[in-house]
Formats: sequence, structure tokens, C-alpha cells
Amino acid sequence: MKIRLYHLLAVLAMILAFSNCAKRGSPDGGPRDSIAPVILKTSPENYTIYFDTDEIRVTFDEFIRLEDLQQNLIISPPLEYQPEISPFNTSKTLKVKINDTLKENTTYSINFGQSIVDNNEGNPYLYYKYVFSTGSYIDSLTLSGTVRDALLSELAAQPTLMLYEVTEEFTDSVVYLEKPTYITTLRDTTNLFEFTNLKEGRYLLVALQEEQSNYTFQPDTDKIGFIPQMVNVPSDSLFDLVLFKEELDYEVGRARHVSKYHLQLGFQGDGSDLYLEPMSELPDDFEFKRIRNREYDTIQYWFKPAIDVEQQDTLYFMARKGERSDSIIVRTRDLYADSLVVNSISNRTLIPRDSFKIRANTPIVDLNPDLMEIMAQDSTMIVPEVTLNEEFNEASLVFDKADETAYRVRFYPGAITDFYGETNDTLQYNFRTIALSDYGTLDLNLVGQANYPLVVQLVDESYRVVREARLQSQEPINFDYILPAKYYIRLIEDSNDNGRWDSGNFLKRLLPEKVIYYPELIEVRANWSLNETFILGD
Repeated sequence: MKIRLYHLLAVLAMILAFSNCAKRGSPDGGPRDSIAPVILKTSPENYTIYFDTDEIRVTFDEFIRLEDLQQNLIISPPLEYQPEISPFNTSKTLKVKINDTLKENTTYSINFGQSIVDNNEGNPYLYYKYVFSTGSYIDSLTLSGTVRDALLSELAAQPTLMLYEVTEEFTDSVVYLEKPTYITTLRDTTNLFEFTNLKEGRYLLVALQEEQSNYTFQPDTDKIGFIPQMVNVPSDSLFDLVLFKEELDYEVGRARHVSKYHLQLGFQGDGSDLYLEPMSELPDDFEFKRIRNREYDTIQYWFKPAIDVEQQDTLYFMARKGERSDSIIVRTRDLYADSLVVNSISNRTLIPRDSFKIRANTPIVDLNPDLMEIMAQDSTMIVPEVTLNEEFNEASLVFDKADETAYRVRFYPGAITDFYGETNDTLQYNFRTIALSDYGTLDLNLVGQANYPLVVQLVDESYRVVREARLQSQEPINFDYILPAKYYIRLIEDSNDNGRWDSGNFLKRLLPEKVIYYPELIEVRANWSLNETFILGD
């Protein structure tokens, strides 16, 4: 009897223990809501014709909010004044207050992208589009295509696709001055676009990657892509647009007197053959040096003797480039002269083929190799070949280098003489080389049809050119001394054989030179030789 009572008490204790455990738990709230909001009512109804109101209301079955509306919203055709769209916080009703006078007999679409989400879990109502017409029918034609960057392997930012209707008043200036007739954008990373609810007609098809979203082309900042011929709608064609930054047309800028013997002239476009010709009366012994700046579109104009600014407060020049001439006026000032300053422009680590380079702030006119010393870490003295690039005011010291070696370069006083007779003080620079086993190599074979000449480039993930080769015909390519990293391979069809990629021009209907990327990002490893075959299409 006692044993049975003991068992009964044990069972009761276990029941109480499980009961207490259950009480200490907390409810999990059930499954997470993953259902997008549902539209209950639209006023006026979607796809309404003879639209004649200024407010649209869309009622949902739950509270919604708007996320990143401006990044998602596409209204086509674009409106002059942005509509007022709410809720600003949360509501079950989406309201659109139209502040524009709508065009007659026109189909409009308002695409909200992924901006409409439920308030609790953020589930999006994907790509909701409200369509209406101020006329008697809804336009229903479509136009599709792709967008890619001319020089990069992928798009750097979201482009806007634009259609301009070709009417009797149409001119090419519409892309600079007016908003397009229709707009759309890319829906995902496939680079595909589609215009919907178009009317029949002829159009100019353009893509813009804008610095400021105003639907007009600003050549200074924006990239553009276009189809050279007008596009007919309806069309079954898939159009491919290539985005590029136009090389700006040559324009001379303002000239400034920046130091006692130094003028500076800015320009845009190609200034490689830009020269300044003095038009003012100057001393018989007047001399000048012209230097280009690698980093900026600037011409540095150095002269002697100094100008007496009290006697001559204005200088006149003619900026000549080819057959073009522009008058330049420079206001002179009483300024101090520049002293000679020399800096190294080489990396602290050089590869065997690199030369050691220096640049001065005033024009270099003489280099004395006898006053230059290169010493390896084992105290070996090296005699370099010294060259001067007068256009960019750079001096190069060329010599054979061993791997895993430290070097000291010393310029003794008088090694460098500038345009004004100034010479350097003692200068010393240090650099080193690393082991050849720290580099990788790439052997590349091109297979298939290609339009020669080609420029073959190895570029890093920031699209900086690391190695380059020019080909007039098919031949193997070897890139050596490559630091371990991931790289792109790209081919430029160099149609004018100038050794570089040339951009396009919208007004001239000139497309950029074609660029082809190897389909994969390659990885170069230390002490490794990589062999790749680039199969080209027909």
C-alpha cells in the first residue's frame, strides 16, 4: 500500500513539474506575415479612360507605408510638377494628388516600383502600376531592349530609358532641353527594360545615367546611350543601348596669372596641340615654356623676364589649336616667384621594367647624370640612362634592377636646372623591388574573329589599367609582373588605330568604340602562370 502511494505521489510531482515548465514559456506569436497588401478599391478604376480628376485613391486591406518612393517612382510621360503622394507615415489608402494640367488624348502610367510595403513586416506590393488615359482608349504598345556600359563590365548606376516622339517640331536639342515623351527604367540586374502603354509612332530612343534626375542630358556630368536611327513603334526588335561619357568638345577656359613667371590656362576637350601665342608687346628677350598637366585639363605657361605689372596690367594672347584661334586676356598681378621643388612620382616598390621618375614644379631644362647617384643595397653603384619629357616636365632614370633589392637615388646640387637657372639641393629617394615569385603572369590567346587593330587591357576591379598591349593581328599575349589580385580582361576595337578607347557623340550620331569583356573575373596568384583563352564571336 505504501509503495502504491509513493508511486502516485511521484506521478503527481512529474505532472506539476511539466505544468510549471509550460507556464514559464512564452508564446511565439504564430508564423510571420509574408503576404503582400491586397488592393480592395481604386478610384478612379485602374485603366480608366476619359480621366478628368486630379486625385487617385487606392485602398488596401491593411496599413501600408511608402519606402524609397523617389527612387522607385516612374511617371510616364513625365509631369512638369511632381504629384503629392501620401501616406507620409501609414494609412490604408494611397493618395496621388496631380498638380499638372494633363495632355489631351494621352495615356499615363504611374509605376510605384517596390515602394509600397505593409506597415508591419515590410512585404512589398511589387511594381504596382496605375494607368489611365485622358482620351477614349489606353495605348498598349511596348518596346524592349537592354542597356550596358561602353567601358565598364557592369552598370555603375541605374539609367533612365527615354523615348522622344518625332514630330514636325522635333530637333536633336530635345535631349538637352525637354523632358521625354515616355520614360522607364531597369527592373532588375538583367539590364532589360520595357516601355509599356506606348502609342504608335516614330521615336528617338535614349538612355541617360544622370548626375541629377531631371530627364535632360548634361554632357558635363551624364552618360548617354542612343539608337542612331529613329525607332518605329510597334516593333519586334530588341534594342541594345551602350552608355558612354562624351568627350567634351574643345573649349578654351580662363587664363590666370598664378605666380610671378607663371600663367595657367584651363580648357575642356582635347588640348594636346593647344598653344598660347603672345599678342602683347613684350621684351625682345621674352622666352616661354609650355607644360601640360597629366591630372587636369590645364596648360602651364612659364615665361621670363618678369612683367612690370605697373606698366602692363593686362596681357593678350591667342590660344591656337589647329585652325581655331581664341583671344585670351590675362590680368597681371604683383606676385612672388616659385622656387624649384622636385618630387618623386614613382611608387616605393618598382617592377623591373619601371623607370624611376621625378617631376618639378618649374620647367626642367637640364639634367646632369654625373651629379646623380644610384646605389643598390650591396653598395653597387649604377649609372642610369636619363631622359626628359618636356611636355609633362618629367625626368626618368632607366637602369636594370634586381629583385628583392633596396635602392637609394641621390641628386647632388646642380643635377637639375630649371628655366630660371635655379638648381636643386641634395635630394634622396628610396625604393625597392620585390621577389619575382611575388608576381604572377598571364598568357592570353584570342580565338575567333576580331576586328583588328585591338587594344587588349588587363584592368583591376576599379577599372585601372594595369597592363596593355596593341595588336594589329592575332598573336599570343603575355602580361608579366602582375601583383596578385582579381582582374578583368577587355578588348577595345581600335577602329582609328590611335591606341586608346574613343568615346561617342550624340549630335554626330557617333557610337563609342566597341569594348568586349572576358566573361569571367580572373584571379592572378603569386608565383603562378595563368593561361586563358578568349573566344570571340563572329
